[in-house]
Amino acid sequence: MSSAADVDILMRLMPPPPTGGPHLDWAEIARSWQRPFPPDYQRFIQAYGAGTVEDFLEVVPPQPKAPLHEAGWDGMVHETGNAEDTWDMAFKSPELAGTSPSLITWAASSGADMFCWDATATDPAEWPVLVFDRGEGKFSRYDCGMAEFLTRTLRADFPTSPLDGNTVLWGRGTATWKQL
Repeated sequence: MSSAADVDILMRLMPPPPTGGPHLDWAEIARSWQRPFPPDYQRFIQAYGAGTVEDFLEVVPPQPKAPLHEAGWDGMVHETGNAEDTWDMAFKSPELAGTSPSLITWAASSGADMFCWDATATDPAEWPVLVFDRGEGKFSRYDCGMAEFLTRTLRADFPTSPLDGNTVLWGRGTATWKQL
């Protein structure tokens, strides 16, 4: 489902910064979350770093999992906590009804939408994307990795937009990236 090669396709639609992303200790990050991260996300962060797509969708940098008072209020740990808190009271698409996924948030939109993985599977390459559309108050599942998800959104290659009524990224074809 997720492959580092998926980032190559995305790079043609959204050129990465010439400086690339930071060097990270992925083993330490994996230890703290008790699981490695998907290969496309690792490659994406190496190529792009953290930043925003069209000043709309912020891809959060990976950070070691720690208690919120240590991790800070702005980042992966905080956004994952938001997703976990939202899960129980949110509507779910039919394929998610009755499930209890292990959520890790990889992005958030300027409209407070959340983009997560269902990190339940042992192999992170098999983690699907779960999107919380704040406008609908609903989580939906997309059986692809984050790089393929972004590519398919830019190409309007889902039956409908993942964010009902929001067309900032939907069908743009290309996008700009701003590194944080």
